[in-house]
Amino acid sequence: MSLPRSLATGLVGAALLGSAACAQDVGPGNGQTLPVEPLTVVTDKGRFEFLVEIADEDHERQRGLMYRPPLADDRGMLFQYPHAAERAFWMLNTPSSLDIVYVDPQGCIVSIAAQTTPYTQSTYPSNGAASGVLEVRAGRMAEIGARPGDRLIHDFFDTDQPCDR
Repeated sequence: MSLPRSLATGLVGAALLGSAACAQDVGPGNGQTLPVEPLTVVTDKGRFEFLVEIADEDHERQRGLMYRPPLADDRGMLFQYPHAAERAFWMLNTPSSLDIVYVDPQGCIVSIAAQTTPYTQSTYPSNGAASGVLEVRAGRMAEIGARPGDRLIHDFFDTDQPCDR
């Protein structure tokens, strides 16, 4: 059964408020200070170190990188969820293009939404269950050769199991 487009769009929009990188109730000037931790992305090209802000509470995940200046090459935000599920992010009120990296509980990249469009309400789905989402500067994942099946190393992920390619 397919839903009418307007109903389907409404349902997707409602679901995004809980998992999107931005929300409508937070305005400019409401700064957010989150803990920063090291994270490593391992690709065929090598190991790449990042410092990432940790968004592990609903209000932090809803705010995400809204109203923020562009990220430096070695910076990002890691959204942590208590369980793996299909995720979808949008870019409402986000002024910089990002790469959105969906990650499973083992730290394996599920998919990458590359070079997202700033300020859009279009959604970028995970296309698989993800418990973590990494946002970095647009184009950064291509620069380091990241692709599905590559590994993120961070305490949040259980990296004992190999990633499928």
